[in-house]
Amino acid sequence: ANLVNLRVLNSTGFGTVSGLLSALNWILTAADPTRAVSSTNPLNKDKYNIRVANLSLGTAAIDTYRNDPLCRAARKLVDAGVVVVVAAGNNGKNEAGQKIYGQIHSPANEPSVITVGAANTFGTDSRHDDGITSYSSRGPTRSYATDANGVKHYDNLIKPDIAAPGNKLIFAEANQNLLVTQHPSLHANVTSSSGSGSGDDRKMMYLSGSSMAAPIV
Repeated sequence: ANLVNLRVLNSTGFGTVSGLLSALNWILTAADPTRAVSSTNPLNKDKYNIRVANLSLGTAAIDTYRNDPLCRAARKLVDAGVVVVVAAGNNGKNEAGQKIYGQIHSPANEPSVITVGAANTFGTDSRHDDGITSYSSRGPTRSYATDANGVKHYDNLIKPDIAAPGNKLIFAEANQNLLVTQHPSLHANVTSSSGSGSGDDRKMMYLSGSSMAAPIV
């Protein structure tokens, strides 16, 4: 598979709604936006054969999915034939470690996307001991619309749609990765160095979260 990287987060893992909207809209924009869409000027979706969009990110879901701009942009992609997979979020427990509900992020609260929670395999191949991680965000979705009388109408959708392994997975480690810099124990030490210094392209790290489960799906 070819990966098309639309980079909407900075080196510290933060971005903007407008940046994400620009990326989602780019997929459905003509390769040459100054010309009309045609067989010689296809949409970027078709030029690069983009069939799946993975969104390992999210923001607080407040407005109903019907109005939320990220949800609307994701729905537009789905309507165009792109499978959109979104991380549910990592707010499944409070600071006291107690299980909480209703913390699905946007655009994971959009009905047409595949919303992914994080499961823990406990390092075994068997499924009998698998379970949802304590931190994985749980539904129902609590985004809402307010009517003319000031009454809130919550979406209350059952999410996530599916769970996938997301606890202590081993992923590629970017050079000068901020998380590893702050927490050296995340370095997996599973590969020998292929280079030296900042040129090492074989480093691996441990990562946990629904953002790790989403690309597995």
